[in-house]
Amino acid sequence: MRLDVRLPIGGFFSLLGVLLTSYGWATRGTPGATPTGVPIDLVWGAALLVFGVAMLGLARRARPSSPPGPLSVPERGDDK
Repeated sequence: MRLDVRLPIGGFFSLLGVLLTSYGWATRGTPGATPTGVPIDLVWGAALLVFGVAMLGLARRARPSSPPGPLSVPERGDDK
């Protein structure tokens, strides 16, 4: 079994993106949350989430759909 490195990276960034996006969404109305006017936690959380989902998608696409079956060996007496 070969582990594709995109799978744990995608899972990590997706989890981190969900946490940061939810934190940015929960604190978007509090004073001092956006001193520049841009909810930075919300923006970067969404960016991390998009990157993580893209990595998971690439890892899933790279997997073979089914393992190769056993090789068929001709039986004796079949070649006439």
